[in-house]
Amino acid sequence: MKIDCGPCVIRSWQYGDEDHLPRHANNQAVWLTLRDSFPHPYTMVDAQRWIQFVVDPERETDFAIDVNGEAVGNIGLRIGEDVEQHSAELWYWLGQAYWGRGIVSAAVKAITEYAFEQMRLTRLYAKPMAHNTASIKVLEKAGYRQEGLLRGSVVKNGVLIDSFLYAYLVSDWLADTTELV
Repeated sequence: MKIDCGPCVIRSWQYGDEDHLPRHANNQAVWLTLRDSFPHPYTMVDAQRWIQFVVDPERETDFAIDVNGEAVGNIGLRIGEDVEQHSAELWYWLGQAYWGRGIVSAAVKAITEYAFEQMRLTRLYAKPMAHNTASIKVLEKAGYRQEGLLRGSVVKNGVLIDSFLYAYLVSDWLADTTELV
């Protein structure tokens, strides 16, 4: 898969991407906004494990955020199960050197369209931590709406914090795309 988003390209992960990942992922500021399953420190072994996991999966749901031919982050979908099989949690990270350039905003808009058009999902949601105002702005800019405050829902780095629930429905997306025509 490959989507040109302007400031970046969203593409399938490939062997060789692991060579650059520790430089972008081994950053406490990045880690503080993500689940604990994202390692810190982030080593070459972690990068190699990640590439083994995401290259040639049964169903591709994680994609490299590529800037100038280098994978500098990830955008992915955690597909729901059973009655939630048409919903997915959106998650992403970007190396700090690339923050503030509109890269994630472009990537979120593109992956949202891809999820609704190609994967036939009906609902995407994200749960940014309350202190992650940049991610909240990205979601709102992409059309996601706040559905709730999840009080005391996350423990990160030993601190109990709130998170928000943001979502975007296929019906909202269809209405937004119809308005553009």
